[in-house]
Amino acid sequence: MAKRKNYPEEFKRDAVDLVRSSPDRSLTDIAHGLGIHLETLRKWVRDDRTRTRTADGGGDAGMTPDEKEELRRLRRENARLKEDNEILRKAAAYFARETTR
Repeated sequence: MAKRKNYPEEFKRDAVDLVRSSPDRSLTDIAHGLGIHLETLRKWVRDDRTRTRTADGGGDAGMTPDEKEELRRLRRENARLKEDNEILRKAAAYFARETTR
């Protein structure tokens, strides 16, 4: 039986934000990119939706349509930049290993 992993709350929030800001990417793709199980990510998204609906009464927290669009745009940009940083971090680690051989 596999050992259960505990992820930090910040990682969970970032993962959910990535899902929300990436409507063109599948949950499977995002989960694979983050190195987590699809069902784990799906549960985090579902829990966040439930928590959000409960917190704001199901409304949109008083945001104007322009504010909502800007928030979506900024979340997409943030997710893309985080992904770029992750790629660069992995590339740096790879090249550091290659230079020590």
